[in-house]
Amino acid sequence: MSPIEQDIVDEFDLFDDWMAKYDHLIALGKELPPLEAAHKNEDNLIRGCQSKVWLYAECPNGLLHFTADSDAIITRGMVALLLRVVQNRPAEEVAREPFAFLNAIGLTSHLSPTRANGLASMVKQIKFYALAYAANK
Repeated sequence: MSPIEQDIVDEFDLFDDWMAKYDHLIALGKELPPLEAAHKNEDNLIRGCQSKVWLYAECPNGLLHFTADSDAIITRGMVALLLRVVQNRPAEEVAREPFAFLNAIGLTSHLSPTRANGLASMVKQIKFYALAYAANK
């Protein structure tokens, strides 16, 4: 597990119950920088999410940079959490990222089936962008 992922695990261990962890996810979502309106389009919409989630990727200087947004605050927090792990990393690394912290904090087991599907779709789209940028290197 990367140091960033371990920091997330340690951060979530500070909370006693899942209501507090959900509150933390909401706070993370509120801190997510806004996505430019021009990037809130069909091309950047993640399929498979119950909520609307947009993910935009660039790869300046060989490092992936993502911006994202969602119309649901918990989903916005989930995408913010994912981006903490992959932001400004080489595409090849992100393509191999196992996102082990998701199970370590128990997030995947504390989501409704539709939210869990949405989370899986977000991970899949991040990896898709990473693979595409790695292939075009």
